[in-house]
Amino acid sequence: MTTTRTIDAYWRAANYLSVGQIYLLDNPLLTEPLRPEHIKPRLLGHWGTTPGLTFVFAHLNRIIGERGQNMIYIAGPGHGGPAAVAHAWLEGSYSERYPEVSQDVEGMRRLFRQFSFPGGVPSHVAPETPGSIHEGGELGYSLAHAYGAAFDNPDLVVACVVGDGEAETGPLATSWHSNKLLDPYRDGVVLPILHLNGYKIANPTVLARIPEAELLKLMEGYGYRPHVVGPSHEEMAATLDTVFDEIAAYKEGRAGRLPMIVLRTPKGWTGPREVDGLPVEGTWRAHQVPLSGVRDNPEHLAMLEAWMRSYRPEELFDADGRPVPAVLRAVPEGPLRMSASPHANGGELLAPLRLPDFREYAVQVKTPAAESSEPTRVLGAFLRDVIAANPHTFRLMGPDETASNRLQAVFETTTRAWNAGIEPTDEHLAAGGRVMEVLSEHLCQGWLEGYLLTGRHGLFNCYEAFVHIIDAMFNQHAKWLEASKRIPWRRPVASLNYLLSSHVWRQDHNGFSHQDPGFLDVVLNKKASVVRVYLPPDA
Repeated sequence: MTTTRTIDAYWRAANYLSVGQIYLLDNPLLTEPLRPEHIKPRLLGHWGTTPGLTFVFAHLNRIIGERGQNMIYIAGPGHGGPAAVAHAWLEGSYSERYPEVSQDVEGMRRLFRQFSFPGGVPSHVAPETPGSIHEGGELGYSLAHAYGAAFDNPDLVVACVVGDGEAETGPLATSWHSNKLLDPYRDGVVLPILHLNGYKIANPTVLARIPEAELLKLMEGYGYRPHVVGPSHEEMAATLDTVFDEIAAYKEGRAGRLPMIVLRTPKGWTGPREVDGLPVEGTWRAHQVPLSGVRDNPEHLAMLEAWMRSYRPEELFDADGRPVPAVLRAVPEGPLRMSASPHANGGELLAPLRLPDFREYAVQVKTPAAESSEPTRVLGAFLRDVIAANPHTFRLMGPDETASNRLQAVFETTTRAWNAGIEPTDEHLAAGGRVMEVLSEHLCQGWLEGYLLTGRHGLFNCYEAFVHIIDAMFNQHAKWLEASKRIPWRRPVASLNYLLSSHVWRQDHNGFSHQDPGFLDVVLNKKASVVRVYLPPDA
């Protein structure tokens, strides 16, 4: 059984590795006093959120090991890349994917040197990071990705860390409502962990400053059972035991609400408390690099060494740089490791869609210009049969436009996913439906991205003028795909398919506000290896 002492050892090891990634070129085990030449010439990275992430990873590993729970993480504060990379290295999956970054002193040196360095790896939780499906460079989409990953994965728990800065974005605020479309029997579970460290880049965060009673009412209003945790191993361990008991009750139909955690820790926790006479730990000054003049300022250099030695690395790594057994006891086995889960490399699980013969849906034209047909109505019949043939691996997303776009034939075989109240006048609403409709293009895009990145298929239908709302999300997903193509161990995932309707030249009933063909401009900026655009022959 993993003890809090083991958890603390893992946490300290992950923190040590995280600081080393931000600062060090050499001397990874501090076998000699730090000198300026051991320090990177340009310091890049984000320390502030990192110790909170490593704290979460360490405690989730205990749950995975004790309960055999399939789990992946979503790091909403994606700029906490050092935490995710350190976690993957300690779990061994990083060295499995990158043998040159071995679990020894030379591998640790490479791990430190490559981080946010020319020819190295990005500073965020990028595709290069084993276990990641969410980079987090652009804020707002972590919870939508988490729910997308959970749909049709009944045995999976997605632990989603939501930063309190990200919690101020519109897409994230809406994403809390995703629980109304989750089916407790055919879907997995999302565990939101709202990480309140109090600050953004240079300002306090809203949710960290409102009264706690108000915050808890907000979460309860969203439909969750909130649990508040402070910076304590004992408190976090006890809370996670309670939370996973509640998740088990939910899956067995004995509870109607899913839990969530409000985690309060100081920003830059365990880092320098004061630098040059100014407070750092627990303030916005800890956001990025707490000690910025390390190569040129002997006092800062000494503070960095004292900071790193405070984790007692001699207790965590042997003389050859390998994690000691007390640290490795916290690591789950094989694919149960979050950094090695096949759900976080969805192409490993991807199965081809079973598709009907499209020729069977051909519109017969016996006499030219004598009959009319609506192409999307015909497509609706095709999608109906795709859904029937792939009842667990295909979903149709859209912002309340399935019927408006003439795809309503799908309701002959399925319903809209819905796990909230139903009135007698409602149509096609039921738990477990394959159609996902909510009046938020952000949510539709985020759900589908999470669904695809964990190995499934889907289509997003939307009015042409309003798909612009997700321009930036499209860009981020395209970047993820482009980067993934260069990573040999990342297996290809299914395409994100858009069907744009209500086009610019058919807006006599809506007018100028509904006229905008510009999404094609955004798409065509990408490489042909990443995107394809198909236009009807009469366009």
